[in-house]
Amino acid sequence: MPSSEPIIERRSGGCLCGAVRFDAGLSGRSFGACHCPMCRRWTGSALLGLSVPTDDLHWTGPEHIATRQTRSWGLRAWCRTCGSNVFFRVTEPGAYAHLTELPIGLLDDASGLTMTNEIYIDHKPDSFSYAGPTRNVMTRADCVAKFAALDSE
Repeated sequence: MPSSEPIIERRSGGCLCGAVRFDAGLSGRSFGACHCPMCRRWTGSALLGLSVPTDDLHWTGPEHIATRQTRSWGLRAWCRTCGSNVFFRVTEPGAYAHLTELPIGLLDDASGLTMTNEIYIDHKPDSFSYAGPTRNVMTRADCVAKFAALDSE
């Protein structure tokens, strides 16, 4: 299902070594944090990710991208050369199937973005928290209720 949201700007970014680069169309300037155990292990912290329409995401060096289906409904990717995590994508049909989640640390310029939500908030370690305005938060149970595919975890 293609995105119905208009593209408001473009951002570029890439992995640590530069073998993988992207140009992404943004339909918004908000990003979120995922505190689920898998994202925490994948990133070493929370995944701070920006959802972009997959159809408006263009790669340079895609031959350097390795992928792994880490859940029946989710795919993760990284650079084969330097190991940088480059995206997460829902592979199940539904409302999020047309989006790719990019770690905001890969952006050449992450300014002007706002964290608007945190999911799996009940899995967030008590040793850190994010400053800033109040965000929408969801527990694991909230996520399972909203995204039925997660119930298979």
